[in-house]
Amino acid sequence: MLRKFKITVNNEIYEVEVEEITEAGATPAPAPQPVQTAKPAAEAKPAPQPASQPAPQPAKTPAGGGQQVVAPLPGSVLNILVNVGDKVTAGQTVLILEAMKMENEIAAPVSGTVTSLLVSKGQTVNTNEVLMTIE
Repeated sequence: MLRKFKITVNNEIYEVEVEEITEAGATPAPAPQPVQTAKPAAEAKPAPQPASQPAPQPAKTPAGGGQQVVAPLPGSVLNILVNVGDKVTAGQTVLILEAMKMENEIAAPVSGTVTSLLVSKGQTVNTNEVLMTIE
């Protein structure tokens, strides 16, 4: 038995046909009836927008350990733009991480001095893996 449905997606109406398959001898259950709403069409609300996800916050180390710079997503270290001992400012790009064929700039979360580099060029890293420490 073929059934026709009208489906609305993003204010576009599509007409689809679906074949209903039942076991031999089984009787199909009656189709549920649509419920009429009292809301007039003129008051239709716009579709809700998905909430943007905040950027992952860098992990903090115990007192005196500095601020860790972590990978926000898995990828490969394409380029390291700083060395141990370099002074950096908050927001400065310190590393380029390649993920899904895109180059992602990793910025220093705080101003300070790079005290450790825990990755090397070409290394594969996972989400939240520590890349370097800034004090």
